[in-house]
Amino acid sequence: MTHLPLKRLLVVVLFTLATGALIVAGTRHAGAQNPRAGVAKLLQIQGEVTVNGAAAVSGSSFASDSTVTTAARSSAVVSLGKLGRVEVLPESTMKLNFGDPNVSVAMLDQGRVRLSTSSGVNASVNTKDGNIRTTANQRNDFIVDTSCGNTFVSVKKGTVDLRTGDDVKQVAAGKQDSAGTARPGCTPAP
Repeated sequence: MTHLPLKRLLVVVLFTLATGALIVAGTRHAGAQNPRAGVAKLLQIQGEVTVNGAAAVSGSSFASDSTVTTAARSSAVVSLGKLGRVEVLPESTMKLNFGDPNVSVAMLDQGRVRLSTSSGVNASVNTKDGNIRTTANQRNDFIVDTSCGNTFVSVKKGTVDLRTGDDVKQVAAGKQDSAGTARPGCTPAP
């Protein structure tokens, strides 16, 4: 008779330990492979790139709300997992925020970024001249260039809205548009 309570206790302890191990393993697996949870990965770096002021290396990860800066002749490709990716082109400074299902880039200085987002992801880029937002439930691929002092948008896939004040211009695949005034003689890079 004394063995029955001991067996029940042993079963409860083993069940509790097994359940705890499964929860911990599942949490580690989800966090490590789910950038929607707030982790981005630097897939490729060329030249001098910093994240939040510290030198960056390919393969490293960083959290949402981070600032990425590239020097001249430098670039970085940032994977956001299922959300998409951001290419930070030479001489750019941008702040990147992301979380399921949103990606937001704030251009903190002059520069160029290319966003490639999955279907169902809301992407936006904020510049001193306005805001660029993806439209519809589709994949989008577009470049925002502020290197000439204005905001230039070129869309390769999908459609974006270029918003300046109360004005909204829709820019479709294969098209480009701009807002603000460019420095005289300056032309955005292709």
